[in-house]
Amino acid sequence: MVGLDYLKVHERVAALTTSVLYDRSGTGWSDDIALPRTAHEVTDELRDLLYAADIPAPYVLVGHSLGGAYARRYAQRFPRDVAGLVLLEPAHEDWDTFMPERLRLSNTRPSDAPMPEPTPEIVVHVRQLFTRMLAAWPDLLREQLIDRHTSPAGLLAGLREGSNMHAVLSELRAGGTLPDAPVTVLGATSFDPGQRMFQSDADLQEQIDATQRLFKAIAADGPQGEYRCLKDASHTTIPMDRPDAVADAVTDLLKRQARI
Repeated sequence: MVGLDYLKVHERVAALTTSVLYDRSGTGWSDDIALPRTAHEVTDELRDLLYAADIPAPYVLVGHSLGGAYARRYAQRFPRDVAGLVLLEPAHEDWDTFMPERLRLSNTRPSDAPMPEPTPEIVVHVRQLFTRMLAAWPDLLREQLIDRHTSPAGLLAGLREGSNMHAVLSELRAGGTLPDAPVTVLGATSFDPGQRMFQSDADLQEQIDATQRLFKAIAADGPQGEYRCLKDASHTTIPMDRPDAVADAVTDLLKRQARI
């Protein structure tokens, strides 16, 4: 995913307060860089970007999947800069604790394994997926996004960026506590069309059941946590299918912090 995939969330939040979308280095339209990177590097980059753009803290950080891990790492490192977290199906260091054996990250491919070459069938599937997800985007922008997602560089960027997931989650586990700020976790219970390419429906259902338990535990871990379940979205499609739910979560945190 890249920043402009979250356009519909951004439009809703920008009506209330300053909203920032960006592409991490090596992804989207940002400069190329060797991937993967540590969460320390990624959070340094975001902090430098916000300071260079003269956007003062504190922030409500919205992180999706791997971005959820980066958002929590930012909060660990810069607690005074964070007013709240909205985590969309976040990657988490306790994933394996909640998963059945065959779905644990410890059983996935090693980080130094060669990247697979996208097949023509995968390219077609991804194009169809993003064509559906981005149907409400402006025509020119939608086509540029789809082309970027289905280019060889775009397809491989996400694989490369997430290939050190074990290291990122270990960094989080050793990173200390989160600030006493509200955390809202959004989980989705529909089958993900991308994951469905590689997993059976039975495995996906087990994974969804386990992640709901995980996300409830994440929310319950702090005094200001809340879990919200979205039955009409999937892991990948939350920001496209339910931008209203994401924006509502941001709005509620802003109200709790008296920032609107």
